[in-house]
Amino acid sequence: MINNDVLRSIRYMLDLSDIRVVEITKLADPAFPIGKADVQAFLRKDEDPEYAECSNAVLAHFLDGLIIHCRGRDESVPPRPVEKRVNNNVVLKKLRVAFALKDVDMHEIFESAGFPISKPELTALFRQPGHNNYRVCGDQLLRNFLKGLTLRVRGS
Repeated sequence: MINNDVLRSIRYMLDLSDIRVVEITKLADPAFPIGKADVQAFLRKDEDPEYAECSNAVLAHFLDGLIIHCRGRDESVPPRPVEKRVNNNVVLKKLRVAFALKDVDMHEIFESAGFPISKPELTALFRQPGHNNYRVCGDQLLRNFLKGLTLRVRGS
């Protein structure tokens, strides 16, 4: 999925203002250069001349900040380095951590979106890329997960 679409979906799901998105992004790294104008540019339509592409660095910082926002910072553990390459599997993993979702919760979310998946399919999404049973998370799968998570967070 396009990073901008992921950012839009999460922003809508949590009903975040532009300033709140900046604050959450800076939770991962206070020195990260992002402002309200950047977020507004990321959220514009593709055809808009002011549209800006959301980079992997921005989305990675936002997702890491979302984990800290939802679960709190663990001071006993050194901060993890930010992902250099963000793909659908990474987005799925980070959302799972941020919202403290168990396998049962994940299955319920996919069911509510009308996209049920089996237990082996779900575990394959969270394996390491070199593993034999690793499965790439497609755009449709992530889109349905975001839809189901939005239903769970915002209610129907």
